[in-house]
Amino acid sequence: MVTHLTDGQRRVRLAHRHLLHPAARATRVEQVADALVGLHATDAATVFLSANARLAEPSTAEVERALYRDVTLVKLLSMRRTIFAVTAELAPQVSAAAARAIAAKERATLLKHLATGAEGWDERRLAQTERAVLAALAERGEATTAELSEDVPALKETILMSPGKPYAARQSVGSRLLRLLASDGHMRRCKPRGSWLSSSYPWALVPPWPDVPVREAKAAVIGRWLAGYGPGTLADLRWWTGWTLGEVRTAVADLGAVEVALGGGATGLMLPGDEGELPSAGPWAALLPALDPTVLGWRERDWYLDPELVPALFDRSGNNGPTVWWNGRVVGGWAQRASGELVWRLLGDIGAEGEAAVAAEAERLAGWLGGVRVTPRFRTPLERELTA
Repeated sequence: MVTHLTDGQRRVRLAHRHLLHPAARATRVEQVADALVGLHATDAATVFLSANARLAEPSTAEVERALYRDVTLVKLLSMRRTIFAVTAELAPQVSAAAARAIAAKERATLLKHLATGAEGWDERRLAQTERAVLAALAERGEATTAELSEDVPALKETILMSPGKPYAARQSVGSRLLRLLASDGHMRRCKPRGSWLSSSYPWALVPPWPDVPVREAKAAVIGRWLAGYGPGTLADLRWWTGWTLGEVRTAVADLGAVEVALGGGATGLMLPGDEGELPSAGPWAALLPALDPTVLGWRERDWYLDPELVPALFDRSGNNGPTVWWNGRVVGGWAQRASGELVWRLLGDIGAEGEAAVAAEAERLAGWLGGVRVTPRFRTPLERELTA
């Protein structure tokens, strides 16, 4: 029998599974990453803001502990060629399922750029330079790109990008090669030399991960997604992973996923035994950052995001800005002014109870941020308007 889950029931699941209701909040950041499969890390601030929106006691130190001291969170260029911070436990599966293939494409692209925009570079010299970088990093223990460039001068050489075009520009070999080594799982970003918002960070070596078969790894990643985001459609899964439809179908079949009927006549997928309803935990509000995993968790978003709000809350490339939530729906946006003041705007009527709950969450977030000011990497119309 096909189970039916209403949009309202999906929003209840979201409150529980994404740790957004106050009663569901986590005590450790690893719990948050596992619940969401991974935290978006393209913008360094998102990891901290997404985690602390779901921690019972928000703490910058707690996120830094996992990222830099215990290294129980690892950043990988993976699904959809996006950087995710995933738990060290899940990292081997994410690497095998997504990161390896992306790294192979990155390597081919770099070799192409070196062949057309630099002199004296080929696959052999690239491999030699990589070995020299890893040896230098092993000697130093931790080093910035600039420091490694002193040990390996080849990193200072430049590549002419888009030669012959009006927008041609030069990039250092080091900026591209170190990112490639990180994509390959050889090195990781360490604690920034500055605030937690800084993009100036050193590198360190990463111990080899267990080798996981690709098919097994893809099933593991899809299983984690279904556990946290299910039910979802094949279109949701294909979009979120960036894989082919065939790869998604194979992983779903390997898991024995079951079909459920969703609103609007869509067919969703869930893990076996997970079809039941969850009890409502009561009303809740949340302020989530730009690129938060919940906002970007599904391709088909009408059940939690009114399409009419998209132009205000998303940029032209599909990146979302900071959002305000009430009972499982996006209802507005928020921002920080130059003074550090946190401001928000509702894009619909949510009643006095909803407004009071949003105000309380805004106060909670402002209290955690203190004097720190966060500007999203990808700015959206509403965020710009609120900070004007």
